[in-house]
Amino acid sequence: MGLTKQYLRYVASAVFGVIGSQKANITYVTLRGGEKGRYVAVAACEHVFIWDVRKGEKVLILQGQKHEVTFLCPSPDGVHIAVGYEDGAVRIFSLLNGESNVSFNGHKSAVSVIHYDALGARLVTGSKDTDVIVWDIINECGLYRLRGHKDVITQALFLRDKNLLVTCSKDSFVKWWDLDTQHCFKTMVGHRSEVWGMVLLSQESRLLTGSADSELRAWDINYLEEVRKDTGEPKVKKGKTLLDDDDEEDNKEEVDESLEERILTCEKAGSILREARDRVVSLTTDRHARVIACHGNDSVLELFTVLSEEEVQKKMTKKLKKAKKKATKAQEASGEETEEPVVKRMLKDEIIRLTNIKASSKIRWVDCLSCAGGELKVVLLLQNNTVETYSLKTSQKTPVADKTARLTLGGHRTDARTLAFSSDNLAVLSASGDTVKVWNRSTLQVIRTMACEYALCSLFVPGDRQIILGTKSGKLQIFELGSGSLLETVDAHDGAVWSICLAPDQRGIISGSADKTVKFWEFELVKDKETSQKRLTVKHKRTLQLEEDVLCVKFSPDHRLLAVSLLDCTVKIFYTDTLKFFLSLYGHKLPVLCLDISHDSTIIATGSADRNVKIWGLDFGDCHRSMFAHDDSVMFLQFVPKTHLFFTAGKDKKIKQWDADKFEHIQTLEGHHREVWCLAISPNGDHLVSSSHDKSLRLWERTREPIILEEEREMEREAEFEESLAKGDAPVVPGETQGEAAPAGKKTVETVKAAERIMEALELYKGETRKMEEHKYACESAGKEVDYKRNLSLSLFKPSRYVLDVIKKVRSSELEVSLLVLPFPYVPELLKLFNSYIQQGLEVELVCRCLFFLLKIHFGQISSNQMLLSVIDELRTNTLSKVREIRDVMGFNSAALQFLQREIESKEDVMFFADATGRLEEKKKKRRKRERAVLTIA
Repeated sequence: MGLTKQYLRYVASAVFGVIGSQKANITYVTLRGGEKGRYVAVAACEHVFIWDVRKGEKVLILQGQKHEVTFLCPSPDGVHIAVGYEDGAVRIFSLLNGESNVSFNGHKSAVSVIHYDALGARLVTGSKDTDVIVWDIINECGLYRLRGHKDVITQALFLRDKNLLVTCSKDSFVKWWDLDTQHCFKTMVGHRSEVWGMVLLSQESRLLTGSADSELRAWDINYLEEVRKDTGEPKVKKGKTLLDDDDEEDNKEEVDESLEERILTCEKAGSILREARDRVVSLTTDRHARVIACHGNDSVLELFTVLSEEEVQKKMTKKLKKAKKKATKAQEASGEETEEPVVKRMLKDEIIRLTNIKASSKIRWVDCLSCAGGELKVVLLLQNNTVETYSLKTSQKTPVADKTARLTLGGHRTDARTLAFSSDNLAVLSASGDTVKVWNRSTLQVIRTMACEYALCSLFVPGDRQIILGTKSGKLQIFELGSGSLLETVDAHDGAVWSICLAPDQRGIISGSADKTVKFWEFELVKDKETSQKRLTVKHKRTLQLEEDVLCVKFSPDHRLLAVSLLDCTVKIFYTDTLKFFLSLYGHKLPVLCLDISHDSTIIATGSADRNVKIWGLDFGDCHRSMFAHDDSVMFLQFVPKTHLFFTAGKDKKIKQWDADKFEHIQTLEGHHREVWCLAISPNGDHLVSSSHDKSLRLWERTREPIILEEEREMEREAEFEESLAKGDAPVVPGETQGEAAPAGKKTVETVKAAERIMEALELYKGETRKMEEHKYACESAGKEVDYKRNLSLSLFKPSRYVLDVIKKVRSSELEVSLLVLPFPYVPELLKLFNSYIQQGLEVELVCRCLFFLLKIHFGQISSNQMLLSVIDELRTNTLSKVREIRDVMGFNSAALQFLQREIESKEDVMFFADATGRLEEKKKKRRKRERAVLTIA
């Protein structure tokens, strides 16, 4: 029996080259009581990077799983950050250690907005699935889901002192929700297009909304203390109709005032004109809502300031004085008495333009932070993978923004279109539309950054001291790595240089271009006229003229053959020495974008835009196998050195490994979130680097773990099954109508597995109970003593405790949904167990939560079951007494702690907690002084 071929697994090692992903916002965070405005959090594909903008360093990485980050929101206390993902999940990370212990699953698609309440105890999330969900962070569970919007939720805000929520969406509506009743009591329809942003101003007495035009609309909010019972005509104010949510379906009909103005009224106060003519991309304020930052699709950030009531009054007094002077002059000129002038208060008197900030590129997201001394810090995430920070003094009459930091070193401005490994496996080259960077593979730090033209292909010159780039303009650029300088630019072709390849004898290169030629170049050392030292150049030797544009060129490792991919979907093979035609490989339906030849020069693999990979023999040009490789164009293909295994990269975001001998798919490397442009394999085959349209570069490592293909296929099938399981219909709760409010949870693979574990535990419990009863009956019949330790397979000889342990292990946020998918035949047994747990005082809070939920969803069946009447009656009695008992204990402990606090305070004659806070502030001041001193010395 022959030995089976062993494949080794490649795993993701690191993500680098991305400074900030465009999908998620940027926000200021505080780390370990550090300086305000020093650290910013940005999304980096599926991870979150915390950057120190002063040093330009990454200080913390919040590790994601698989899906891209779509929104970030720091908690009010600055200790945690909530992260929303593409799949609708929300995870809360600690900024102290970077760990996540709380996660919520409720949305079906990407989270579009997250917001904390003032205390940081509740979280509201909005999504592309048009739902709004309110979560309880302390109890780690969903409170309710609010339905009503018809498009993506763009903002959701809690009101500080009232249990109200305001949301806006791309459906052009702004909705007000009463969270006590989970009901939408007001819908504002004054916008004619999507509402892209919204902020609350002036102690939440004003709402400012940004839409698809150049206006920022302001609305005055008046809170009503008592319920109004008017029964007048439907109300229309300033061209807008205020709707109740129930009548929204009837083509925006006006509703009765008695329904609408129960809690608050909302009237248009005016609008502020922006300089930009396009839609609002993001609209935000500082923490005190004194400064408004707004921008469109351009590179200009507009800042407005909200004046305090005192400042407005001063302004109005000045206006009135001016108006009186004018009126007096007019009276003197005409000789007639005029009326006392009245100055009307307008919106432009309360919100004034502060300044504009011009960024270096188009702005994607903004955040601002007010600091001591009237300083405003602004951070911008730009569309070209850059973060910029600005500082300005708001107290100045004409504030000027100063650029304080710019994070650019850790990534390219545009997609990296070519990659290459050095011969010692230690350096990685990546080149984009404007720069070429050389990275240290082990530390992932940039060694060199050099300006270049739009690069399409690249390689290290033997010796790894120079690099050569082929550009879109048809030039070859030679760079010296030691000095980081451009040695020479050679006008090589009249069209884009799509491919260059090093000759196997390492004495020269070939280049293939869109000008239908393949050119042969030799390395030469020439004397530099300026430095009088020898430098590298390339000398043109031969040209191969072809009928079509050349897309890819490759030497065979034995230097005998040359493979050229053409735009006519064929691959032509020529003899290297004579350039005579040898073979034509035809069969692809679309052009071949990439190809490679194995180390022994026996097979050639070609990847095409028709999504197929074909493997050919180089002796007769016969096609060994055609394989459907990717769901989109195959962009890159390369053999692992000294093997017949090769990797392909596709526009379908995947990288796949194949066996060219057995024609088998070995493994898929998933991680990129956009099209994969290219990849490079290290000369020893241990590392792989890939580049994508998501601006990230990813490093993959070869492990010692073998891959068994049957197991790999089985795992893929299981993953598909689990995905389809989670996408199934949500379980229906009897008696629940599909109204505005619904349960917050979502059926996932985890909830289904948790329900299965509970069922297994109950089956085990039933089996052990039955065995115990049989043993007891047998002992009593034989007149023997009952051995309670016999036949018990579970720990501590208490099967009932095992069921409780299983329930305890279910995540708090998934508990309700897990119980919801539990079939009813298991419920009676569970209720009996709950009764015994409450009697023993075991996990009373958790048991009560499960009990009340099961009673709610199975009320009809439980109440009609005569067998359960006694159990329910016992549960009622035991639950009330035990909960009362626990409440009394907690009350007693709370009173005792308060008494101890008073005792200590009276003894020491100081405030117990205030003293500790004061000491902490002193420590912070000392630390800041030390840091400033160090920076001054440096």
